[in-house]
Amino acid sequence: MGRATVVGAGSWGTALAKVLGDKGHRVHMWSFEPSVAEQIRDVRENREYLPGVELPPSVEVFLEFEAALDGADVVVAVVPSHVFRNVMAAAAPFVPRDAVVLSATKGIEVDTLQRPTEILSALLPEHPPVALSGPTFAREVGEGDPTAIVAASDDRAVAREVQEFFKTERFRVYTNDDVLGVELAAALKNIIALAAGIAAGIGYRTNSRAALITRALAEMTRLGLAMGARAPTFAGLAGLGDLVLTCSSELSRNRTVGVRLGRGESLDDILSGMKMVAEGVRTTKAARQLASSYQVEMPIVDEVHHILFEGKSPKHATADLMLREPKPELWGGADAT
Repeated sequence: MGRATVVGAGSWGTALAKVLGDKGHRVHMWSFEPSVAEQIRDVRENREYLPGVELPPSVEVFLEFEAALDGADVVVAVVPSHVFRNVMAAAAPFVPRDAVVLSATKGIEVDTLQRPTEILSALLPEHPPVALSGPTFAREVGEGDPTAIVAASDDRAVAREVQEFFKTERFRVYTNDDVLGVELAAALKNIIALAAGIAAGIGYRTNSRAALITRALAEMTRLGLAMGARAPTFAGLAGLGDLVLTCSSELSRNRTVGVRLGRGESLDDILSGMKMVAEGVRTTKAARQLASSYQVEMPIVDEVHHILFEGKSPKHATADLMLREPKPELWGGADAT
């Protein structure tokens, strides 16, 4: 078996460490928080971010990059998008020359509009980056529910290596060479999960959610195609799969933030009481900039932005979406906006 380093000890990083450790790999975790490292060492559990999930003895935790990355065959970056660059820049000098480097982060850097693998390519140019994404709640993965995910890379051999390294009887890995599409879908679905939560918080039910998911998928795909991604990716695990998951479950942090917004709470109050990151809030700013740059109409993203940052009432935002100019869903093979 191999050796892996998981950079980040949040809920998703912990779940991935368990998957790899249970498979028999030797796993090092890097934690920013000494209290988390102490818990994992003392009780084999990350009580801050994934309580109740026991980590195998093959998982060790470190606070220093040099020790955490020593001898790694595979490095998995699992930190929030707004600190991704700084954390991986600090880790880069210690990444072994032959290691495969993955991002399991779902987001876009707001200042540069770069995706995680683009940041990895700049920091570690000799390592072909891989994006690992799909419909994955950390708790369900950690507790062993059957899960499917996609490993995306421009290098087919590297994608296959990751597939073999991670796959188990309960963790199925597919490969894809549309890295842009996989990462873009992973980031954008968090915005739609906010919208789904807002709708639920207002009191709207399943009709509304089904319409939202369907039209949101059209928005996501339009932007992806304009940027050079492929449409089938958005109908796959990283797109539709993750979109349905995060829009439909109370385990979704982004949906939970949306529910509270829909009930009238302020964004500042919601975020001040959260320990874990809801990536969709920052990603909304990035997606709106991308839509403007590529001249793609994204009305759902626009309304979420109005609610988050401009104080618009969720009910008024819903009404404005519903009262937009009537259009065909499809006409002559073209998708309407």
